Amino acid sequence: MRFFRRSRDRQTGTARRSARDADLDSLLALVSDSLGYRSAFAPDGATLTLTGPRTLTVRLTGLRREAGRSAREDWPMLVSEHLAHALAVADEPLDAGDLNQVRPLLRPRICLADELDGARVVGRHLSTDLVEILTLGYGEAVRPVRPEEAACWPIPASRALDLALANAQHDERLRASQRDLGGVPVWRLDGNTVGASAHLRCLERYLPVPESGALVALPAPDTLMVHPVEGIGAVRAIERLRISAQREVEERGDGLSPQVYWWRDGRLSLIRADLVARDGRVHLVVTPPPDFARLLAAMASRPSG
Repeated sequence: MRFFRRSRDRQTGTARRSARDADLDSLLALVSDSLGYRSAFAPDGATLTLTGPRTLTVRLTGLRREAGRSAREDWPMLVSEHLAHALAVADEPLDAGDLNQVRPLLRPRICLADELDGARVVGRHLSTDLVEILTLGYGEAVRPVRPEEAACWPIPASRALDLALANAQHDERLRASQRDLGGVPVWRLDGNTVGASAHLRCLERYLPVPESGALVALPAPDTLMVHPVEGIGAVRAIERLRISAQREVEERGDGLSPQVYWWRDGRLSLIRADLVARDGRVHLVVTPPPDFARLLAAMASRPSG
């Protein structure tokens, strides 16, 4: 049996860098120089010290992991964004690459997928059009966590998002009130932070949620409107929720989505409902997901009384 050891530099005794790491280091030095900084790498390549208008140490562990998952042609943009971000957040009191420091400040935020426009964030799809992203901070001082920051942590991104959800749920208990939307009973849940939508995953704390789930509108990051699905009346509820959410999104500067969703078994499905002008009138055209359509058909076939 033969044992193989990683080759080491004879003079320093440190592990010799791979060609991939050497290429990334060259790019980091080049970009640092273009920003007006001299660069010095730690022997293990885990950090880079920039010296120039100011002096700071930049973590590279997460960047190397992200580079390993990216095509080489994407490296220039990856490195440029990483160093620019490091300089932009240099005055933050905490090191975002240290999970122990930032764990209490992790929060989720729901965004429209179209609004992210290729931004480098840590997130997961809640539905086809909504993404739950990981943020760092509290109150007004909140920003998205970058993938190379989360890649420094000893846990996967999915676990970090779960920690953020737990933090948001612990922050506050939402204010619950019952409303009437044109004859349709609706629960309105309001919070004080953009993390209020995290309570979507614990609706049972606020209202009875039947086995068939609930209709949900998210007109703003701090608001949920909920209608339990208990019968064919859900069809009317979709219309009323859609119109109400549309009005609120238009009235608020921080509006989220005017659409209606179906929450069931921990999954959020878009019930696409579009307002279409036809024959001088505005009609609501609903395209439910197949599972929800089958549920409605089953409810409609039940004998009344």
